[in-house]
Amino acid sequence: MTDIRRTLLWVVFTMSLVLLWDAWNQHTGAPSLFGGTPSRPVAADGAPAAGAPSTAAVPAPAAVATPGATPTPAPAGVGAAGERVDITTDRLRATFDTKGGDLVRVELLQHRDQLDPSRNVVLFDQSAERVYLAQTGLISARAGAALPNHLTAMTLVDGERTLAEGRDTLQVRFESPEVGGVKLVKTYTFRRGDYTVTVDHELRNVSDAAVDAQLYLQLVRDGNAPAGESSFYFTFTGPAVYTDANKFQKIDFKDIAKGGAKHDRTASDGWVAMVQHYFASAWIVPPGQAREFRTAKIGDNLYSVAMVLPLGELAAGETRAHQSTLFVGPQEERKLAALAPGLDLVKDYGWFTILAKPLFWLLYELHALIGNWGWSIVALVVLLKIAFYWLNASAYRSMAKMKAISPRMMEMRERLKDKPQLMQQEMMKLYREEKVNPLGGCLPILVQMPFFIALYWVLLSSVEMRNAPWIGWITDLSAKDPYFILPLLMTASTLLQTWLNPTPPDPVQARLMWIMPIVFSIFFFFFPAGLVLYWLTNNILSIAQQWYINKKLGAMK
Repeated sequence: MTDIRRTLLWVVFTMSLVLLWDAWNQHTGAPSLFGGTPSRPVAADGAPAAGAPSTAAVPAPAAVATPGATPTPAPAGVGAAGERVDITTDRLRATFDTKGGDLVRVELLQHRDQLDPSRNVVLFDQSAERVYLAQTGLISARAGAALPNHLTAMTLVDGERTLAEGRDTLQVRFESPEVGGVKLVKTYTFRRGDYTVTVDHELRNVSDAAVDAQLYLQLVRDGNAPAGESSFYFTFTGPAVYTDANKFQKIDFKDIAKGGAKHDRTASDGWVAMVQHYFASAWIVPPGQAREFRTAKIGDNLYSVAMVLPLGELAAGETRAHQSTLFVGPQEERKLAALAPGLDLVKDYGWFTILAKPLFWLLYELHALIGNWGWSIVALVVLLKIAFYWLNASAYRSMAKMKAISPRMMEMRERLKDKPQLMQQEMMKLYREEKVNPLGGCLPILVQMPFFIALYWVLLSSVEMRNAPWIGWITDLSAKDPYFILPLLMTASTLLQTWLNPTPPDPVQARLMWIMPIVFSIFFFFFPAGLVLYWLTNNILSIAQQWYINKKLGAMK
């Protein structure tokens, strides 16, 4: 029983190693330990790896058609090379392609690239390194009919290309030729200080017959993880679907490739998104409109998630308008929650969401008071330690008592090593005499563990940590310590904690007790500084409390 706590710690340590090794496998392109085929990597020279997607891999409109349906013939104008159109606001630098009027590149002007701080983050892109873009268009409810779509050559309407001082909005407008008796007008409206784009689609039936059209809003992305992702922890990259009925549904690229993607197919509410660490994109439509959700593999290592909305029958000469919202930006939790129900869930906390969300709320409020994310992390850990003070005190008192009787236990083990049954009886007698509970130092720690794991995911997932300074040399809490000062302090504090714990009677276990924290601390040299700061603060406060209780009970002798 004296080794129960140590065994549990070994279990946690071993599982951490397994998960880190699996993340390394996925990062290097090896098969995951838990199954599945890794995403195809990009070649080191910037060219796509063999079989990687190119701009030509973007499919015809059948990409959003019902599975198994006959592809719709390409309309007039499809395949013509489009022109690029750049626009700039205070938040975004966006590039459109006149072929389809699609958004093919978005640069986030307020966020620096993790690998090259001299550059901004590029989210949408259509290049040799990355395919990630937003497409819209029409598909006909009648088999064989063609309508304007994301491959139709469109005409750019003249207008401003930069959000001028004193202006709050900037519009970009594209008009299609007549295809299948319909003309389509797309209008993108950007707003100052905003990462959302209002997208208006105007359908004009210029034919003599009625037209039954559906509008698709589609996000297309390759299956590669974002450049610069850590090999030592895993964050989700891929499509997501949300409905009121089944809430947030993440979809793995490998499941789409196998044709086994599980998500809601129809609803009268919800949205679709592409998610990656810190950033996301999403198509949002107000509730109350029928919609269909579709995912597909549309090329080699190229995937789509789409929302298809029936627009009903359009009579000859009739015009109909539809408005949607495209979000392209950082996962700022409060702003996302205000945009659409459940959109804040793209900031993925995994199983610990129920604990992580209130912890982030508290961290956010502390930052509003303190004004520095690093000191806010320290303050949050202090508050948690205060909240769990008596629980920790109970654990440390039990551990101190175990340390105090450790010499007697070692003597007993040596004296009765050939009589295991008698040794067990004598140990139980010793526990009763000294009023020691072998589980007393374990259970309080297990109760607190979910809270500290949830805080770990808060710090790992929060885009607010990107480029956020703390003190001196720590200029980015989401990047590793450039001089490894925090990891070294973390290692030292872990070893000091080990010294304060009871020494196992078994010499082999005693040696492992020192080896385990050293091996585990190595990983912190590769973790973001904010995470290391959190663990270091927790260690220092734990050491202070444990030292005080040990001294009070005489366990320091």
